[in-house]
Amino acid sequence: MTDIAVLQMTSGIAPEENAAFLADMIGAAAGEGAAMLFTPEMSGMLDRDRKRAAGSIRLEEEDRVLSTVRDCSAKHGIWICIGSLAIDTGEGIWVNRSFVVDDNGEIAARYDKMHMFDVDLASGESWRESNAYRPGNNVVTVQTPAGKLGLAICYDLRFPALFEALGNERCDVIAVPAAFTVPTGEAHWHVLQRARAIEASAYLVASAQVGTHADGRQTYGHSLVIDPWGEVLVDLGDAPPGLGFAQVNPARISEVRAQVPSLANRRELAK
Repeated sequence: MTDIAVLQMTSGIAPEENAAFLADMIGAAAGEGAAMLFTPEMSGMLDRDRKRAAGSIRLEEEDRVLSTVRDCSAKHGIWICIGSLAIDTGEGIWVNRSFVVDDNGEIAARYDKMHMFDVDLASGESWRESNAYRPGNNVVTVQTPAGKLGLAICYDLRFPALFEALGNERCDVIAVPAAFTVPTGEAHWHVLQRARAIEASAYLVASAQVGTHADGRQTYGHSLVIDPWGEVLVDLGDAPPGLGFAQVNPARISEVRAQVPSLANRRELAK
């Protein structure tokens, strides 16, 4: 079994402050014996004022939060799944990018969010992620201490085809870091996360943003760890920023896949 940590946080608009908080949490997770830490979407900065945010978004090799996390992972000997950072492509558009960093501080995998959050909510909130971000195209998996890890980000949760692809890859764990709005979180967060874990017969780790942020938005929280049967092992609710802990058990994955062999029984649909 592998001990993992899930981080709930309230990212602000200052990357250096978020980096300092992440450094503290990486040390705390490692101190509790976690082999891997999962952080939320936009761990480095959450700012809906894109003009202001542009002054802090950097190329990957210049990103201060990424360099801090890499240094801390090597210092503490812990793997880290950075839920995502806003990264400048150098081509006049950004990407919402997850990173998996190994215990030597090396980048083991990258994933760019595929599905852009372009919605008008009944609450009056309006979001147009595609105005600033370029969607990714690739399904990404990587071998980690917790097993084969599949990567997704927030709004990706609503698109079953991605999770079918990750299931076909026989992922042991799927990361779904998020900054879910409160209305959509209250309506759909738990049911969708549990469904995706069940469909893939895999652990699901959903590190989330929580509370009221410096840019004025509110996020739902409820960072989760869910087992392959759909059982919720960790739910941090609307608790303030901090860590939760769980174990990934390969025997549990095998047990569930033997009881309900949906991955093995899956068929291609006629067109």
